[in-house]
Amino acid sequence: MAWSGAAPRLAWLLGYFCTTLLLWAPLFIQAPGFPGLESLAAPLLIPFVMLGICVVASAMEADTTAQQQRLVAIESELQASLAETSRRSQLLDAVLETVDVGVTAVDAAGRTILMNSRQRANHALAGLLHASDTDGDALIFGLDQLTPVSLDQRPSQRAMRGETFSDVVIWVGTGERQRALAVCARPMRENGQFTGSVLAYSDVTEMVNALNAREDFVSSVSHELRTPLTSIIGYLDLVLDDEASSRLLPRLHSALQVAQRNAERLLLLVADLLTTASGTMDLHRTETDVAELVRAALDSAGTRAGTAGVDLGCDCEENLRALVDPARFSQVLDNLLSNAIKYSPDGGKVTVRSRQEGGNLVLEVQDAGIGMSEADQRDVFTKFFRTGQVKKAAIPGVGLGLVITKSIVEAHGGQISFNSVLGVGTTFCVEVPAYTAL
Repeated sequence: MAWSGAAPRLAWLLGYFCTTLLLWAPLFIQAPGFPGLESLAAPLLIPFVMLGICVVASAMEADTTAQQQRLVAIESELQASLAETSRRSQLLDAVLETVDVGVTAVDAAGRTILMNSRQRANHALAGLLHASDTDGDALIFGLDQLTPVSLDQRPSQRAMRGETFSDVVIWVGTGERQRALAVCARPMRENGQFTGSVLAYSDVTEMVNALNAREDFVSSVSHELRTPLTSIIGYLDLVLDDEASSRLLPRLHSALQVAQRNAERLLLLVADLLTTASGTMDLHRTETDVAELVRAALDSAGTRAGTAGVDLGCDCEENLRALVDPARFSQVLDNLLSNAIKYSPDGGKVTVRSRQEGGNLVLEVQDAGIGMSEADQRDVFTKFFRTGQVKKAAIPGVGLGLVITKSIVEAHGGQISFNSVLGVGTTFCVEVPAYTAL
């Protein structure tokens, strides 16, 4: 009864009293009269032992029962965890097989621990058909689609070194089946120790081909426009330089000059399109009075500023000389001033500042226009990018001015930065070395 746990206290009492009665019964039966106290007390040790056994049995049974209950609870938790793990595993497998992205995970030793079917197809495209194939056998090429990527620069090897990277574009395979993949990698760590890496491969072939087609289109159209524009400018120069042009009405002479300036500006835009398509830029540096370039740019922008209701201000040092390409640097000034005026549709003031700080030439163009949001600021130097506010306001442009400006500044060994607040205005700052070795 004590071990069963049904009635432990009753078992203690019965065990004690029943044992006592069993020990006393012979004393009453054999000895005439009432037994003495000494005779009754002599066997009482055994009932106490029996009581102790009952108590110990009850305690052991309670402890065993508690352990069994804990084991049952733990087993239930393990079963629930196993079921949840199985459910999550199935969900992960379903997600990995659903997404149009190749995913693979490797441990610290480089062994593949997870790979979805999309990535297995990418591996097959790269020529890795068997588990024994090594990464060195893979058909992985650079952006030109011909030059093999060195083994140490391949995404899998970089990931094994614990590197984190995003949007590394490689070409996989050969011939018509060759595909462009953008690769991202994130390391896995446990207690600060590198335990492996997860890589994701996105197929960006159509996007890359579209970008290449756009670049080819821009380059082709620019080449086609350059020849007739050069001819137009040449004939306008002949007309304006001819002695007979002096007998033209002033209105006609002025119109021809306007046509010449706009044709030259259009030719410069065509040259910029070719520059962005080719990615190269030639500089012809000479010692230049930058203050004079600033004054010329302000004079040129005066008409546009007056039409837009924008006041132009100048806070520039005199005799500010630097070794720059005057035509290209004028282009930087024109682009920044044009943007400042164009993006100030409600008027306001545009201020140009130029100075020399140490060995650097610093140029700032500040406006009080529409400004840019934080999201737009991330793409401000992206080709053909135009902000949402500009599109809503239907402000004309192609989204190349700042890209070209940045290229010119960086070709001079400098850098361009900006600070913009939506609805408050924008300040662009150009900093280039005043003198550098040619």
